[in-house]
Amino acid sequence: MLLSRFGVVSFIVRKWGHGTQRSIFHPGLHVQVCRSQSAGSSGDTAQHSGDQGERKYRDSVLLPKTDFPMKLSGQKLLDREIEIQKLCGFSELYAWQRDRKAKKEFCLHDGPPYANGDPHVGHALNKILKDIRNRFEVLRGRHVHYVPGWDCHGLPIELKALGDLAVEGLTPLQIRQKAREFAEGAVSRQRAAFQRWGVMADWTHCYYTFDGRYEARQLEVFQEMHSKGLIYRDYKPVFWSPSSRTALAEAELEYNAQHTSRAVYATFPVKTPPPKLASAAEDWSSAAVLVWTTQPWTLPANQAVCFMPNTQYSLVRRADSSQLLLVATECISRLTASLGVQLDAVSTFSGSELEGGVCRHPTMPGKEVPLLAANHVTMGKGTGLVHTAPAHGMEDFGVASHFNLPVECLVDEEAKFTELAGPELHGQEVLGQGTDTVISMLGAAGALVKEEDCVHSYPYDWRARRPVIILPSKQWFINTASLKDKAKEALQKVRVVPESARGSLLAMLDRRTYWCISRQRSWGVPIPVFYHKETGEPLINRHTVSHVATLFAEKGSDCWWELSLDSLLPPQVLKKSKAGPVTDYERGEDVLDIWFDSGVTWAAVLPESDPRADVYVEGKDQLGGWFQSSLLTSVAVRNKAPYRSLVVHGFVLSEKGEKMSKSLGNVVDPTVVINGGKDLSVSPPYGADVLRWWVAESNVFSEVLIGPTALSSAQESIHKLRNTLRFLLGNLHGFDPRTQAVDPRQMHYVDQYLLHLLREFGMKVSDAYSEFDVSRVVRLLQAFISRDLSSFYFSIIKDRLYCDSEDSPGRRSCQTALEEILDGVTRAVAPILPHLAEEVYRHAPGHEDGETLFHSGWIKSSSVWTKPGLQEAVEGACAIRDSFLSSIPGRNAVEYELTIAIEPGLLFELMESLQEEPTSTCSQLTELMMASRTNLLSALPQDLPSDALTSRGSFLINLEGGGIREESAYSVAAVPCPLSRCPRCRRYTAEVPECLCPRCKSVLGGPN
Repeated sequence: MLLSRFGVVSFIVRKWGHGTQRSIFHPGLHVQVCRSQSAGSSGDTAQHSGDQGERKYRDSVLLPKTDFPMKLSGQKLLDREIEIQKLCGFSELYAWQRDRKAKKEFCLHDGPPYANGDPHVGHALNKILKDIRNRFEVLRGRHVHYVPGWDCHGLPIELKALGDLAVEGLTPLQIRQKAREFAEGAVSRQRAAFQRWGVMADWTHCYYTFDGRYEARQLEVFQEMHSKGLIYRDYKPVFWSPSSRTALAEAELEYNAQHTSRAVYATFPVKTPPPKLASAAEDWSSAAVLVWTTQPWTLPANQAVCFMPNTQYSLVRRADSSQLLLVATECISRLTASLGVQLDAVSTFSGSELEGGVCRHPTMPGKEVPLLAANHVTMGKGTGLVHTAPAHGMEDFGVASHFNLPVECLVDEEAKFTELAGPELHGQEVLGQGTDTVISMLGAAGALVKEEDCVHSYPYDWRARRPVIILPSKQWFINTASLKDKAKEALQKVRVVPESARGSLLAMLDRRTYWCISRQRSWGVPIPVFYHKETGEPLINRHTVSHVATLFAEKGSDCWWELSLDSLLPPQVLKKSKAGPVTDYERGEDVLDIWFDSGVTWAAVLPESDPRADVYVEGKDQLGGWFQSSLLTSVAVRNKAPYRSLVVHGFVLSEKGEKMSKSLGNVVDPTVVINGGKDLSVSPPYGADVLRWWVAESNVFSEVLIGPTALSSAQESIHKLRNTLRFLLGNLHGFDPRTQAVDPRQMHYVDQYLLHLLREFGMKVSDAYSEFDVSRVVRLLQAFISRDLSSFYFSIIKDRLYCDSEDSPGRRSCQTALEEILDGVTRAVAPILPHLAEEVYRHAPGHEDGETLFHSGWIKSSSVWTKPGLQEAVEGACAIRDSFLSSIPGRNAVEYELTIAIEPGLLFELMESLQEEPTSTCSQLTELMMASRTNLLSALPQDLPSDALTSRGSFLINLEGGGIREESAYSVAAVPCPLSRCPRCRRYTAEVPECLCPRCKSVLGGPN
């Protein structure tokens, strides 16, 4: 036989005629049969309900039978999920898999959610996505290292904890106690939600950034970086939040694209012309440098005006006056339109020729402002000349450092002008009345050319949702500029999914020249530094930090305020530090940035043997946050990234693609999704598996939408899957795979073929899970069920399942395949729907009481299932069948007798392996054709009836990797079957009307 003759086989099919059209079989047909206890083996059961001859054989038909519920909803669904979690040991699964023997470890490091509120759908997307991968790894036999944690410090927690309390009246310890209580409450609520979602973890051993041992490890990393000179204290501009009264890092900003600033065009009169241009004919005494700024309040702190040396500049004359203005040449036309006045170029020169020029400050009498070359000047907006206030700009500060300019700050931490700004400005808020006053001062000095509103992107405090300003301050910094190259090199070895996110990560890394890590708050990890009372010099070294870290590990960081100074700085530490008496010092009051808190989780949580995770999985906002802070601290200490892979998912939006907000009323609460809302008709209880399916079927690498439509669709998808699983369970009633399974080599070819498809399905699903492409798992699952099972296999096997004798080899062969399919599909979906999978597993045959699916491994398959020639035999038959079916649209195939004609060759041998005799009503070929009788010949008979329906096609066989190729033509003739309809199986296989066919007669054991 051909099936045993050939070795490695590949298959290529070329569509001929009407092609392969398996979808003509209704995917839901098997569900209808499963529902009805009076259904026959094929056809419409209701159509024949009145046939007395058929009714008496109903009880002899082996219809599906199972107590697995067709549908669970409402409270029954919720109760069942909770019951499954208890019966199947969801809470013990993590510990069990850690204790078993395993050759490989899989470490997914949990980025800590913020402990500042209730669980939300963003948490659901993130935690469920992680859990799906972890459960897959457990099933395939790996040790999963996954320790959930929480980010517990920071300003939002402090503010929420304090509420309307008067902060001025509370000590740091009182503030910390209230913040801790608030964070613990949020952690408790979030943890309960994560457990209800079925997230696998040891929930009694999580990590918390306010835990003393964690804080001690954090200080150890801090000290290692400080000893390398990467952490230092300096006076330089930082983002300052007036509303929160603290410095902020870049990662703590969000940019409001609709912010409106009062922009001005202002002039700086030229006092000393540039030496290279002084001899020109132009009268520089009437010239002024024109600048544009969106922050007029910074003008009193101006120390210079910068130009681009390699750009052309011009003196232009205003058509409405004799005033000369210095602007970039390429900006003239834009300025003409913006100012509404004609500007005529008088002379043009290169920017480098402006060097040495000096201007007068427009509002500060007697103050001189130099013209300086700088490469940060751009021509996209403004005049091509940039007002420079080193106290209020990062690039401005760089110019001041290069040219040794003073960094003069006239603004305090409340964002109000100080006395140094003069009596006219003193006490005014810079973003309010202060801006008004500066603009008025410009007008009074004749320096205001134009005022306008400018809508642009502006940094906001991401927690307070209020604008920030830039102020110089003595803060603690990490020198990220010196780490960038190492970080980029480490990232080259990291896999990023999707790869497009790598560019954003690198861009954000490039923008960060230094990282301000000190915060002026109480709720956080204290920076372990002491300051000399007279000189202000910091005392910090490995001796002082090591001692404080030991105290934190024992007592927690509250001891920074609880213990006396001589306990924090004992004599032996002072001696090793070569410092003076303890009375010369005072403890610092700043705490560490929470991004540093969470950025060192790799050191505090990951295995000490190799503190590097296989993967970090977080939202795209972490490209500038946790992903980056973890990378920088790890590279600083160990010269390598803390992760081998990064998976970056999108944000959750409403179904309309809008950001969720209470004001819009589009917030989706995951707790309501699971348990239902106040009005169950509007917000029904969906259970945890629907939430998990929503995550799985979403394209998580873009923005993820959620709402009633998405949830209802997820519920419907699970119902369809559930009914498929119920059909499989129903047809396995009474079957024990341990004793009744058929050897794969003895199974019907179509059953073997499904095992072959199941093996391919399992491999594709494994690949998709491994790549975090869970939506592909869902698509593969749905395609396998609808195309390969419902539309193809289930339609073919029902006659054999229902009408053969219970223990016939053909039926047992089918049940063997069905059991493998049930097992494979259940395992494939288990990481996504653990509640449903465990429920199915408890109903499936062949398991001992107390067994659970997640203890039993991944999809099982065998290379035996890929039998040489098998795919060609079944696919060839399907091509022939599709040609036949396309010739009888709307008719029942069982009404026909087929004659298949194939010239001698490979295709004929393949079909002969499915039907050895020339004519048969019960061959595997007849079953595949879904007809009542099939004739296999080398040529069509000459005496075909006139009503014969004929069709032709061609099938290309490719064997042994292309070593054997043969294209075979075939012809099919269909005629109404001359036999009678059997009242039991309803196929036209009975020799006498109203009598049983030979097969049914044999099953019932006697005459009809």
